[in-house]
Amino acid sequence: MTDTSTQALDIVRRFLKTMEPLDYNTALALVSPTCVYINPPPIGEVTGPEGIRAVLEPFFSPTLENEFRILRESASGGIVFLERLDRHRLKDKWVELPVTGVFEVKDGLITYWRDYFDAATILAQWPTG
Repeated sequence: MTDTSTQALDIVRRFLKTMEPLDYNTALALVSPTCVYINPPPIGEVTGPEGIRAVLEPFFSPTLENEFRILRESASGGIVFLERLDRHRLKDKWVELPVTGVFEVKDGLITYWRDYFDAATILAQWPTG
């Protein structure tokens, strides 16, 4: 089965929506066991739901909730491009990060996810220690 642009967009939107309240189990059920997830250095590349959870869970530990605002979107077949403003609510403030994400969806699952952002922008706002 191939994924239409509409189906692929729907899957990626559902993934992000379930990540807003940090619902890892529901979100990662939309990810292929062989999904490649890539972030800019120093974060790098991981594979599969377990790899993605290993990156996101510790990073989002100070986060009370996320808001992923989709500013622009485009899809062709199973490939989805999103311009986003990722917002993360911490104990005392909201942190914002402009992001462009590329996703590939096949057979109803996300098989590739790459985010482009300036790591220094988020790290300068993130709690230390």
